[in-house]
Amino acid sequence: MTLHWRHEASDGRARAGVLHTAHGEVLTPVFMPVGTAGTVKGMTADGVRSTGARMVLGNTYHLMLRPGAERVARLGGLHALMDWHGPILTDSGGFQVMSLAALRKMDEDGVTFRSHVDGSKHRLTPERSIEIQHLLGADVTMCFDECTPFPATEEEAARSMRLSMRWAARSRAAFAPREGHGLFGIVQGSTFEALRAESVAALAAIGFEGYAIGGLAVGEGQAEMFRVLDFTTPLLPQDKARYLMGVGMPADLLGAVRRGVDMFDCVIPTRSGRMGRAYTSRGNLNLRNARHADDARPLDADCPCPACRRHSRAYIHHLLKCDEMLGPILLTWHNIHYYQDLMGRMRAAILQGRFEAEAAVIEADWTKGE
Repeated sequence: MTLHWRHEASDGRARAGVLHTAHGEVLTPVFMPVGTAGTVKGMTADGVRSTGARMVLGNTYHLMLRPGAERVARLGGLHALMDWHGPILTDSGGFQVMSLAALRKMDEDGVTFRSHVDGSKHRLTPERSIEIQHLLGADVTMCFDECTPFPATEEEAARSMRLSMRWAARSRAAFAPREGHGLFGIVQGSTFEALRAESVAALAAIGFEGYAIGGLAVGEGQAEMFRVLDFTTPLLPQDKARYLMGVGMPADLLGAVRRGVDMFDCVIPTRSGRMGRAYTSRGNLNLRNARHADDARPLDADCPCPACRRHSRAYIHHLLKCDEMLGPILLTWHNIHYYQDLMGRMRAAILQGRFEAEAAVIEADWTKGE
């Protein structure tokens, strides 16, 4: 059986389910820590597992440049290389290629680009992207697409989306079905309702194991993102997983689950940890702020992660001021744990039919502060 998602419960449009993969089951809604280059920055695989995370993300673009997809395959695949024995989703590289506008040239067949590492020339097509993800051993492979920049005119968004739909068909044809592995299509169309509907229809006609919503969290703002989700998620197949790419802040996750999204990834919890920021049940903290220098309290009294159980805000502040690597490590560990706890709270509430009540508690705690 190929990878599939099983619906368990709904509460409003919020959904709980189970994603069945070659490397285990994943309870949804789920947040996937980002391991772009084969590592969740600052964390061992055991550390990531200890947060409750069961699925991580890797990236085609970065891994094809270093250490190389063929090398990863020779070394046993990405699971073995990074000691991650749970499911892995790999981004196709489309977003990174879009972000390197000055270094790439795009045509109907694919993209030619210069490496940001050493300037070497590379070619990425739908077929090559799928091949790389196969070599990496991804449980969930993503179609190669063009992530439409924001802002875009309706004409620009239509051209970009239709190119991505042609690439989606080529990605589907190139994908080799295997037990527990699957291919997700990516809905594009910027902020235009008719284009999003056209994209969903095109992808559904091709047929995928799951459907991602791309081209959001690229500068449009939360209100506009939610507006797009309001008209896009109801169009998606009810029996397949829905993945909102590159999102986001805790409030983004809550609002997107409310609108029927099942899967998320984002660099925010790890990047913020490296910058000295912590996400807690009572809002955000900047641990570089001098007010924490004498604060003996934990980051979050309700959190059981090692940063909160064993260390004070004062200690973490000290580590950051001294540029000690343990500071960002502890904050990253905490942030990933907090995100996993948030997803678990939402899932439990959906299963119990009290999602909106739990969401109200979460939102109220954020606004209370310390």
